[in-house]
Amino acid sequence: MELAAEAFIWLALIAAIAGFVDSVAGGGGLISVPAMMLFGVPPISALATNKLQGSFGTATAAVTMLKKGKVSLNRPLRYFVLAVLGGALGTWLVQQFPADTLKIIVPLILTVIALYFLLSNSDEKAGRKPLIGDNAYLYGVVPPIGFYDGFFGPGAGSFYAASGVALRANDIVSATANAKLLNFASNVASLVVFIVGGKVMWGVGVAMIAGQMVGAYAGSLAVISFGARLVRPLIVLACLVMVARYAWQEGYLVL
Repeated sequence: MELAAEAFIWLALIAAIAGFVDSVAGGGGLISVPAMMLFGVPPISALATNKLQGSFGTATAAVTMLKKGKVSLNRPLRYFVLAVLGGALGTWLVQQFPADTLKIIVPLILTVIALYFLLSNSDEKAGRKPLIGDNAYLYGVVPPIGFYDGFFGPGAGSFYAASGVALRANDIVSATANAKLLNFASNVASLVVFIVGGKVMWGVGVAMIAGQMVGAYAGSLAVISFGARLVRPLIVLACLVMVARYAWQEGYLVL
């Protein structure tokens, strides 16, 4: 299919906004995927193309935070391998049947994440102990989030960050930063499977990459500069907006 020239300009601008939001709080796909569908991109191609431009955004965010010393490279390679495997499996499965099987559980998880960050009074710094061990987090948390990232995607960055804070006692900035590496791993795995399946719309994706990278870079600097003061409220807002969109899409919310 072909899009009008102005559609590419609008999608690039929208990708910049999505990249900023995704770098700070996750959920950028909530903006970019519906935008592509609004311009006539089929749903499965919108998911696939979102992985193309989103991979560049998460890579930009990860590299920026790495240069600023906010990302830890001490995690074993198996963290990224399991994120890759989860993302690849989810992407393979989403191409086999309609992607609506998570429409109940995802809003519930997003609501829990929003409530956690809204109600938590902790400084998320020294003194807190992890709720689960490293292996339990590695094998029980990372692959399912990677699977969700490949199967659908929006909110995966929030899931990675929230799990790091709640389960591994990371501070919110380092959890957000490290989430970008895992998000990038599952994004790339998902993208490869989508490419093999021939679902990516390359023209649309390339047009959105520049905007995505600019937005991701700006968002990463914002996280570093403002820390929890910015990240916490934006994660709450992003999660609640995603829940509202799910409710509206399913007819539970009428505007």
